[in-house]
Amino acid sequence: MSEQTTLPSPGISNQRKVFIKTYGCQMNVYDSERMGEALAADGYQPTEVIEDADLILLNTCHIREKAAEKVYSALGRYRDLKAERLKQGRETMIGVAGCVAQAEGEEILRRAPDVDVVIGPQTYHRLPEALRKAKTGERVVDTEYAVEDKFDYLPKKERGVRPKNVSAFLTVQEGCDKFCTFCVVPYTRGSEISRSTRQIVDEARRLAENGVREITLLGQNVNAWHGESADGADWGLGDLLFHLAEIKGIERLRYTTSHPRDMDDRLMQAHRDLPKLMPYLHLPVQAGSDRILKAMNRRHTAEEYLALIERIRAARPDIAMSGDFIVGFPGETEEDFQATLALIEKVRYAQAFSFKYSPRPGTPGAELGDQVPEAEKADRLQRLQAMLTRHQLEFAQSRVGMEMDILLEKPGRNPGQLIGRSPWLQSVVIDGGEAEIGDLVRVRITDAATNSLAGVRIA
Repeated sequence: MSEQTTLPSPGISNQRKVFIKTYGCQMNVYDSERMGEALAADGYQPTEVIEDADLILLNTCHIREKAAEKVYSALGRYRDLKAERLKQGRETMIGVAGCVAQAEGEEILRRAPDVDVVIGPQTYHRLPEALRKAKTGERVVDTEYAVEDKFDYLPKKERGVRPKNVSAFLTVQEGCDKFCTFCVVPYTRGSEISRSTRQIVDEARRLAENGVREITLLGQNVNAWHGESADGADWGLGDLLFHLAEIKGIERLRYTTSHPRDMDDRLMQAHRDLPKLMPYLHLPVQAGSDRILKAMNRRHTAEEYLALIERIRAARPDIAMSGDFIVGFPGETEEDFQATLALIEKVRYAQAFSFKYSPRPGTPGAELGDQVPEAEKADRLQRLQAMLTRHQLEFAQSRVGMEMDILLEKPGRNPGQLIGRSPWLQSVVIDGGEAEIGDLVRVRITDAATNSLAGVRIA
């Protein structure tokens, strides 16, 4: 390990292979893609066979305790693989990236001695250099917030390179200034920062030129994005969406995840006036009790949230709502929980994510007393999910008989089948016929299940 080794120059392949495992949100998926691009420029080729990998990179979130423990469990398996490869005379490096890396840094090196590199979400553009250092025997932890803009240092997306999918993620904003008491994001991703309009538009154009037809804009609080137009005007996310809609080849736009406090009038206008902006909005509320919302530091009431939903639906009547819910936050009573169920009954989400509260070290919520017993959390989660599932199925069934455009994204399970996405983000299975992946086709929905639709092509 002490032998000095230099990685090849960009563009020169040495047949080194990298296996990237991603846990967590869409932003982690995007980050993994960009890390893969940075490594490709440094001579690494992707592999889906972990046993062939010279570098194993684990990129994961830190939102819930289970996610962090997944990291250490996986690292145990990678340790055994590293030892087996060493017996064969094959060197293997292990890296941990993402929010767990940011939060636990040196602790990862202590608990997992076989890890060579730990790198945070704001410094992954330095990954190739960190690997060079690790090749000399140095175990590297790089979790200091970068002074430079990482997006200026990452390889630009090449023109003429066909993407893996016809839909793609594009990060426009990172970090969070809201400091909800249950959340580690402000501590792992840092304060809110927005990518420049120039960077975003350039990446979107390259994606379009390479065959991408749907772009989902990403951010921890994506609707907090702000920037400048080419002529120096102040822009918010609504303005950006209007601009991106003009890019040739982009047929669909989405964004996630939003905060209720950052839904402004211009964004409402985008939902009303932009046909390319899909009628689907993920707008987490977390709870329906004002007392619990205050304890969570959400800085809005249930009534304010419901009024916002009414405004959004007035702008776009066919919009489908998605949300996040936490049950069992410290101090939550049965009455508080019933208030959450009442809010859900009023909104009727087309899709939602729900979790038991998990204390995260370093967050104010972890220091609160009156923790809810696990058995009560589990019972409430079961009841909440039963309601959410019922509403999701009812929404899916309401699509039966509708005609809609779907974007075909991948082959189905059976020969001749293709799977696309409805405007409301549902999977739709059709008999593809002469259609191809990337086509936008007209279908009539014939059947519905909780998580998918079936349809027949009519154009």
